[in-house]
Amino acid sequence: MKGILGRKVGMTEVFTTDGKLIPVTVIEVPSNVVTQIKTVEKDGYNAIQLGAFDKKEKSSNKPEMGHVKKANTSPKRFLKEIRGIDTSSYTLGQVIEADVFKNGDTVDVTGTSKGKGFQGVIKRWNQSRGPETHGSTYHRRVGSLGTMRPMRVLKGKKLPGHMGNETITIQNLMIVDVDMENKCILVSGNVPGAKNSFVFIKEAIKGSKYTEPVELISYDEESTEEESVVETETAVENTEETTTEEKIEEVEETEETTETETTGEEVSE
Repeated sequence: MKGILGRKVGMTEVFTTDGKLIPVTVIEVPSNVVTQIKTVEKDGYNAIQLGAFDKKEKSSNKPEMGHVKKANTSPKRFLKEIRGIDTSSYTLGQVIEADVFKNGDTVDVTGTSKGKGFQGVIKRWNQSRGPETHGSTYHRRVGSLGTMRPMRVLKGKKLPGHMGNETITIQNLMIVDVDMENKCILVSGNVPGAKNSFVFIKEAIKGSKYTEPVELISYDEESTEEESVVETETAVENTEETTTEEKIEEVEETEETTETETTGEEVSE
């Protein structure tokens, strides 16, 4: 099991070389630090704790400062524990980058969904509304709540209430690209949460762990080709100008030589 912490930037789309369009979510992945290592002997299970996104020391309390001081790092805004991992390959204070994943990996992404406040059953549970005309007094209400027996509302009844702001995991998403230069990962499809919200990317627990990676169109190569064409055209123009100047110089030298010979003949006469 492997994972990394990040921040949702937003959504965009990329094109593959075979002409397909893939909607992707851009996740900013800074350097993650191993802030704690748990073992079976000491804690009863194996796990590592990752920290990401620095925060000011004045915004941290003494327990937080003491916790990250053991890993020789600064206080972190986002801490997450990964269980079921081989802790022997990790050290306290180790830095983990986005290249822990590669193109084609299948991952599960966990985030906190957008909070929508107190909502009715139509928006919250997609129930249908009643008639709007002909004197109907039933429009957006819940409807019948119970039965004759047991004369009470059964548990699990879909009622109005708080909607959103829940921890949700989207499974089996493919990593389309890992950009180490900009420190971000492109994940196919949508990811729960608002922009700039924290997300947790981990190895998929169901299905295949790896799929065939896709090849994206590289706009840098096209711009490089265009620059090379422009440079070639410029070089040709410079060569033509140089050749023209050389011809002009040769003509001028020939004329000067002819004038000198003519002057010499007139003097000899």
